[in-house]
Amino acid sequence: MPSIERTFSLQVPSNTENLAMIRDFVNGIGTRAGLPAADVAKIELAVDEACANVIEHAYGPEVTKEVTVKATIDEETVQIEVVDTGKGFDPGLISQKNLEQLVAERKNGGLGMRLMKTLMDEVHYEVIPGQKNELRMVKRLKKW
Repeated sequence: MPSIERTFSLQVPSNTENLAMIRDFVNGIGTRAGLPAADVAKIELAVDEACANVIEHAYGPEVTKEVTVKATIDEETVQIEVVDTGKGFDPGLISQKNLEQLVAERKNGGLGMRLMKTLMDEVHYEVIPGQKNELRMVKRLKKW
């Protein structure tokens, strides 16, 4: 029997006021996929962090730019892609200090990717210079 794949997309202006709309979209995706509430909350938090980072760091004050959130549900996974055309970054340059050290040094920033990797089963980030930045996160559906 062929696999059924459903794809959904939300595109919003780069403004923190739209984070609530993005969370609602992601909540609906997780619920539609049949994920338990705890996993839906994890996906919401990971996507919220990703989109907040795009708005704050990739676009800065550019509220005329857009953030696209694409969601694909199949029989095994929920895949979320956050796509922007702002300034990309190299995740390899993020400090890999342990969490206690970062807290002791009162560092602000650098925890977003770590958080996303903790909440999701897979996290991949790709920069295509001059075109787009794409963060892909996967949550596997558990078969009860």
